[in-house]
Formats: sequence, C-alpha cells, structure tokens
Amino acid sequence: MTDAEDNHETESERTVVRAGRNFEQTYRLDASEVGEFLVNLGEQLRDGDELTITTDEWELPFAFGEPIELEIDFDGVDDPELEIEIELPGITDDKAPGVQ
Repeated sequence: MTDAEDNHETESERTVVRAGRNFEQTYRLDASEVGEFLVNLGEQLRDGDELTITTDEWELPFAFGEPIELEIDFDGVDDPELEIEIELPGITDDKAPGVQ
C-alpha cells in the first residue's frame, strides 16, 4: 500500500464532527506542541474563513465569521495562571428577510 493510499484510508476512517452535535476534547501537552498547534491554527485563521482540526480519530471542519472574540485572563493570586481563549462565531446560511 502506498503512502497516499494509507493516508486516504486513514482519512476515511475519521469521525467527522458536524453541526448539530456537541464535541469537546481536552489535551495536556508540552509548550512546543501547543505552540505548533497555535501557529497552524493562526495560519488557517489568517488565510481564510474555514479551518479544520484533525486527529487520527476525528476531523472538525468549521466555517467561521467575524468578529472573533479573544479573551486574556490572568489570575495572579496563589498559583498564577494565564488563560487565553478565542471564540469563533460560525457562519450560517441564513439570509436577511426582504423589506418592501
């Protein structure tokens, strides 16, 4: 089996996460892995209005709109913690009603 055939087989076995479904996955990673993920995510955000997040088991395609909410939360009490969160609004197929 060629690499292309193997890659196609892997892609077809992934679960595709679609609208109408809730999905959440948490990871504990080292800083370099998170940095690589954020760079790749940032490039998709910069280059278009769709992104796709994948693992070996699942694929999450998402068409997003603007504005994108960026939240930075620093808790400096006791154990200092920095939380950075982005919230991407989805794009709908809804059209505005007509006015006559």
